[in-house]
Order: sequence, then C-alpha cells, then structure tokens
Amino acid sequence: MPSLEARRRPTARQRALLAELEALFLAEGFAVFTLDDIAARLRCSKSTLYALAPSKEQLAVKVVTQFFRGAAERIEERIAGIDDAPKLIGEYLAGVAEHLNRASATFMRDIAEFAPARETYQVNSRFAAKRLRQFIDLGVADGVFRDVQARLVAEMTGLIIEGIQTGVLGQRTEVSDAEAFTALGELLLGGLNK
Repeated sequence: MPSLEARRRPTARQRALLAELEALFLAEGFAVFTLDDIAARLRCSKSTLYALAPSKEQLAVKVVTQFFRGAAERIEERIAGIDDAPKLIGEYLAGVAEHLNRASATFMRDIAEFAPARETYQVNSRFAAKRLRQFIDLGVADGVFRDVQARLVAEMTGLIIEGIQTGVLGQRTEVSDAEAFTALGELLLGGLNK
C-alpha cells in the first residue's frame, strides 16, 4: 500500500493542471472564476479539480502557495553560491521583482482580498524580510555595509515589505509590487554601502 505522502503527491496530469491553473490565475486572477469556468478553461471535469482541492477557494490557495513556493525556490537557486552581501540583496530583490512581474494586477488584488491567499503572501513576505536581514548582517560583518543601526534598517525593510504585501505602498504610490521591490533594492544598496 502506498504511503500517505505518496498518495498525496500529485500525478503528472495534476501537476500539469496546476501549472495551467497558475498561468491562468496569474494572468486573470481567480476570484471571478467558478469551478465550472475553470473546468471549461482547462478542458477537464470538475471531479478532476476536486481531486486537486475540495473547493474553489482551496484550489486558489493551493495555486497561490505553488506560485510563491516556486518563486522562493527559484530565487534561492539564483543566489546560491553568492557570498557578497550587496550582490545577494540585488539578486534576491531582482528575483522577487521578476517573479511578481509575472502576476497581473487582478491576481495581486484577488490575493489581497482573500484572507487565506493573503496569509500565503504574508508568510512569503516574512521569509523575504528574514533573508534580507541575514544579507544585511552579512554585509555588516564583512565590512561592506555601514554599521549604522543595521538591525533597525533590517526591521524597516521588513515594514516596507509588509507595506508592499498589504498593498498599502502600491495604493499610495501607484506602483506594482514588482516595482516596489526593485525600488527597495535600490534604497537598501544605496543606503547601506560604504
């Protein structure tokens, strides 16, 4: 009998459907779709979708989680082997911006308006803030960043990321999350370098 983990692992067909769903949701959002709409767009049955998740809402959360998990993995691969703090920050935030550029404004709005999906984004944002704190600490330890309240700068970075994630910065400045992360990289590197 297969293990519980093996039974939960998606099949190749399910992985392909999840990839198609991710592309669809990134382009058009997810709030407006019914399960019937999704089944028609993916040319599959509703029972096939129910095998992925028991409801449309849980399917949306699964896809949002997949998007952020995949982005985090690719960003970590992108920075693997880099030990220069300024380059780490630049590459990390460029990777975040690159992945968020794939998401339409509708997708990001749907995340902001749907609490379970918003929580997924929040978890990802907290992880990004933690990684940036680590890079700042590395730069201070290596002597390439000024040691002017590095912990404070790291905490302010976390607050900025929270402002991006909650949509507050985007609403006030009329920029996308991707543009905001690019600007954050410029701000950090300009302010921390010696």
